[in-house]
Amino acid sequence: MKLTRRQFLSTSTAAGFALTGLPLRAAAATSQYRTALIGSGWWGMNILREALAARRSRVVGLCDVSADILETSADEVRDLSGDSPKTYLDYRELLEKEKPEIVIVATPDHWHALNTIAAIRSGAHVYVEKPTGHTVEESRAMHAVARHSESVVQVGLHRRIGPHHVSGMKFLKDGRAGDIGMVRMFAHSSGGAELPAPNSEVPEGLDWNMYCGPAPMRPFNSRIHPGGWRNFLDFANGTLGDWGVHWLDQVLCWTDEKYPDRVYSTGGRPIRGEPVLNEREQTTDAPDSQVAVYRFKSFTATWEHRRFAGNNAEKTRIGCYFYGTKGTFHMGWRDGWTFYPSNERESVVHEASQLQEPDGHNMQLLWNDFLTAIEKRKRPMADIEVGHRATTLSLLGMLSLKLGRSLNWDGATEQIIGDPEATALLRRDYRAPWHYPTA
Repeated sequence: MKLTRRQFLSTSTAAGFALTGLPLRAAAATSQYRTALIGSGWWGMNILREALAARRSRVVGLCDVSADILETSADEVRDLSGDSPKTYLDYRELLEKEKPEIVIVATPDHWHALNTIAAIRSGAHVYVEKPTGHTVEESRAMHAVARHSESVVQVGLHRRIGPHHVSGMKFLKDGRAGDIGMVRMFAHSSGGAELPAPNSEVPEGLDWNMYCGPAPMRPFNSRIHPGGWRNFLDFANGTLGDWGVHWLDQVLCWTDEKYPDRVYSTGGRPIRGEPVLNEREQTTDAPDSQVAVYRFKSFTATWEHRRFAGNNAEKTRIGCYFYGTKGTFHMGWRDGWTFYPSNERESVVHEASQLQEPDGHNMQLLWNDFLTAIEKRKRPMADIEVGHRATTLSLLGMLSLKLGRSLNWDGATEQIIGDPEATALLRRDYRAPWHYPTA
């Protein structure tokens, strides 16, 4: 059975490399970085494949709370590169024993801060998936620790470097859509009511205590692991904390303003129903629909998502509209970007997407930028400060939703003005024995 799985991994991964054109890259450079992956599941391995394809990494360690995932991932690394990485259930042991020069962090959101800060303090450069933290003060601590080190920290905001996103930003900054007064971001999908899923015994080989880590201990449920944790608020921040970070970053990439001065959000679970959590069963608890409003000095930006009804009326389910005095600009994903001029005598302008398949993301470009930043000792395209700003806006939206009121935000000091209850929610208590990260 093991041989069959390895044969499958070798065949399927080779096919994936052929689809993306990865084998056509230049021959291996003379130096390779000792590289480790923390969070060795689906997305973590996607990133690690980019590292291997760039021919600048030697994989020395893999970490995950699942022994089965570790075995499968280690097999794939051996098949792809010939490297024989050591496997670890605890990231601290990996960092101490393997002393990697590059660490990829692809764990659930509630682990990003502790994983990243430990990796930086061990002397490694870090590629961490977005969002940067589960709370604002976690993200702030990551930013501060990175700035007091020589580590390069790249955040997985690949839309910042994708070709059609870059050309679209230039179109907007050149003023071809006129003065922008409003931006509308959105991500919609289909769905319906949610029935509770039964809790169950923890699968053999899975360290559930370590999985929950600093978050509250929940009963194990297959709806959480693997893959469903993004819609459980103990571990992530729902659609706004997942997709929203990408599109908030696009807004911040376009504007010269670094932050809004007021944030308001509302939403709930009108379709999925009230969340359930007891000893027998549970549901997700993230909102199935939400609207957030970000008031900047020169424009207003809104976020909206639905996990029902799709979005066939607009023929696009994801992206953001920039509304300007010369027309409407849509920055999309697989549909590229399109400008619809206000003057009907002018032609629509469109640029198709240029994406790395099969996932439709430009990880290759972002990883190469990461390596260049390390070698040239400069900040990368999606530096930790970039990720921190976009993440903070998504988290403020979630705080406003929870509190049911607007938040006045001082972006220069990163403080909520005149609201002690909201200020307290910029962080959360950690489950023992874990300690909240500090700079």
